[in-house]
Amino acid sequence: MKHRMDRREVTAAGAALIAALALGGARGARAAIQSGNNPEASEIWQKVRASLFETRPITNVGDDTLLLDAPVRAEDAAVVPIAMRARLPHTAASYVAKLYLIIDNNPSPISAIFSFTPQSGRADIETRVRVDEYTFVRAIAETSDGRLLMRTRFVKASGGCSAPPGKDPQAALAALGKIRMRVDGEVVLNKPTLVQLMISHPNDSGMVMDQLTRQFTPRWFVRTVNVAYGGHSVLSADLDFSISENPNLRFYFVPRGPGRLTAEVVDSNQTAWKSSLDVAPAA
Repeated sequence: MKHRMDRREVTAAGAALIAALALGGARGARAAIQSGNNPEASEIWQKVRASLFETRPITNVGDDTLLLDAPVRAEDAAVVPIAMRARLPHTAASYVAKLYLIIDNNPSPISAIFSFTPQSGRADIETRVRVDEYTFVRAIAETSDGRLLMRTRFVKASGGCSAPPGKDPQAALAALGKIRMRVDGEVVLNKPTLVQLMISHPNDSGMVMDQLTRQFTPRWFVRTVNVAYGGHSVLSADLDFSISENPNLRFYFVPRGPGRLTAEVVDSNQTAWKSSLDVAPAA
């Protein structure tokens, strides 16, 4: 039987993991560094695996099935580009329904869960993340028939979750909630079309100290993103503070005719924003 966690379950699981890993995170990080060629040796991953998937089998696959694109050594630990691309057929009968992004040694390892539909055209997502310590990064695809497929990379970066914001706080607040969407390339009827979604939000991790007050900035981040086209869902995302400041998502949808692309964003304070873009595909 397939087990699908809803947002409340994911949030509870993430909170439990944060509490458990606060004690053992350093040990887990050292183990990860020492066992860079053995992803299954990560104690943190074993806890995450049990929390998300219980005892369901997970198959390690190659790039021809699931591509995880991540730098070996990040230039900026607060803005690490990540891409997950499923290479399986994406049809109404068989498709990748979810992509999980796990960053083992981050304070909250369950970094994002992206949900797709046949209207997505592809299970393909690009974003930017914070990496707090040398860590395994995992992409896990869950197919519509319940299979779990995994690709793993080891990323060398540190300090991303406690790095100061890249923008002036006052300027960030002035632009808070601004959503920009754009379609990249030609929009062709019934063909997967690439979209870029940019959200102005500080995505505070709760680990950055204000140099004036000497207090930590409260945790405050984009929690959910829901995108639809013509009233049909194409992408849903459950996110955590591992996603970088000003979240940026690139994904696909299939235009079946002229319609409106809408994005709804809700942050951890339950503040909501909405934006839309009219799309007219070429025949």
